[in-house]
Amino acid sequence: MFDRLEDLLIRYEELMGELQQPDVANDTDRFRKLMKEQNELAPIVEAYKEYKKCKQNIEDSLQMLEEESDEEMKELAKEELNESRHRVTELEQELKILLLPKDPNDDKNVIVEIRAGAGGDEAALFAAEIYRMYVHYAESRRWHTEIISMNENGIGGFKEVIFMINGQGAYSRLKYESGVHRVQRVPETESGGRIHTSTVTVAIMPEAEEVDVVIDEKDIRIDVMRASGNGGQCVNTTDSAVRLTHYPTGIVIYSQTEKSQLQNKEKAFRLLRSKLYELEMEKQQSAEAEARRSQIGTGDRSEKIRTYNFPQGRVTDHRIKLTLHKLDSVLNGDLDEIIDSLTAADQAARLANMNEEV
Repeated sequence: MFDRLEDLLIRYEELMGELQQPDVANDTDRFRKLMKEQNELAPIVEAYKEYKKCKQNIEDSLQMLEEESDEEMKELAKEELNESRHRVTELEQELKILLLPKDPNDDKNVIVEIRAGAGGDEAALFAAEIYRMYVHYAESRRWHTEIISMNENGIGGFKEVIFMINGQGAYSRLKYESGVHRVQRVPETESGGRIHTSTVTVAIMPEAEEVDVVIDEKDIRIDVMRASGNGGQCVNTTDSAVRLTHYPTGIVIYSQTEKSQLQNKEKAFRLLRSKLYELEMEKQQSAEAEARRSQIGTGDRSEKIRTYNFPQGRVTDHRIKLTLHKLDSVLNGDLDEIIDSLTAADQAARLANMNEEV
């Protein structure tokens, strides 16, 4: 590990030197690439420098204890020694986490697909609440959201809604949200006052770029038609809606949220690319099924991951046995505590795997 850290420290110093060269500043693509690498290495290098400083403090403190005769100075040296040893232990763990292989999709935008499951209209109403929860979370991080397609049920709910979240690191924060979200409450549509259980399925897909997925035009059928449902002026009067059919997989994408056929076509292709990319990821993950099973957030859409219990005002994430009694704030987008806990649990599982392999 420490040989690798020394190599990264040397690389970081090389990067700092390259970034100061005048010709690099004039080459936008190269400058952006070097800055990205520098930003990725910075937390590792800072932690490693602090680690080396603490190790030096330990040596200095031990030497002082041997040579110093003044009791007061010895006490100060002991304090410094204990603090440095404690910090070294913490930093060793931090460095192990920082050196874990990075998910190549972490920096990508995400496409979120929310579908009402069991529970009819109540499930559709909850799907709308889950949609708003993610929109509020995105707003809290200053990310931009954009609807790709929606299918409303007429009473304020969504049978299905697909939208994009554009923001640095969106996938790294939201990738654990895929799965079945369960709600327990007395439905607005129920007059008997009985608690019902309904479900919503969430899928989080990293946005695939054209370089990630190559789509052959011969594999696609493009149909244009008039948008249906509620819409503003022009939406229902022009052939602006676009439907893509991908023959090899049978995937059908429908986009009608924009007035422009071109914009709807662009959105549909973005979603299709991400779905094809996700299929490819699933193939790779099934090949690593054993390793995936020991991790948090396998991304399996059939996995029941979370329950939102209204009578008790609680949210429980079943994967890490975390229960929070702040349902209202979670549904208002306060997700950081849950996401941070999931991230920490996933890192711990991956570290344990690495230690077993070693």
